Amino acid sequence: MSLLHLFDLDGTLMHGSAAPVEISRQLGLSAEIAELERAFGAQQMGPHEFSVAAHALWAELTPAHVRAAFDGAPWLAGIREVWREIRERGDYCAVISLSPSFFVELLLEWGAHAAHGSVFPAVPFTRPVDAAGILTPEGKVRVADRLCAQFGVGRADCVAYGDSPTDSLLFEAVSVSVAVNAGPYLAERATYVYEGRDLREAYRLVGAAREVQVS
Repeated sequence: MSLLHLFDLDGTLMHGSAAPVEISRQLGLSAEIAELERAFGAQQMGPHEFSVAAHALWAELTPAHVRAAFDGAPWLAGIREVWREIRERGDYCAVISLSPSFFVELLLEWGAHAAHGSVFPAVPFTRPVDAAGILTPEGKVRVADRLCAQFGVGRADCVAYGDSPTDSLLFEAVSVSVAVNAGPYLAERATYVYEGRDLREAYRLVGAAREVQVS
């Protein structure tokens, strides 16, 4: 049976940062996004409120800003290599993130089979954010279920990679999970825990266990 690897983006594929932070840095709005991130982390605002506030903050955003943010982000090493190996094994890899879809979907260029983020209007913005399109922790599980149906696998065939409490519901839903540079709350709920800056090392934790099961 094939496996479906489900990757969070912020703090997981990206070390110590998040897409909104990198986007805001391009606009000289680091202090402003830091305040929104603080409020979100303190649960003073939910995903919908955060996304609406970020959308308003990014009124001057252009595609060039988005590309510069993506290219300059502190990505873990080995992402493309891991996804290439996943494909060669006949498995699947997807990204599910609360961050804006226009940023998350750029990871399709690196070999992800699918990439799902909170649905934002195209850049430059001419429309407001539709709250219905903003992902939540519960929404990440629903996206995972749709991907399972798409790729012909079940939750028991999924591996989730994440770093924060917003990934906990997905960790509960799948059979194997990897906490990547995660806080204690998620690390305690993970099958494996990885600290470092190379996705190949986190992926090998799952691969080693899979080889043992096969043998």
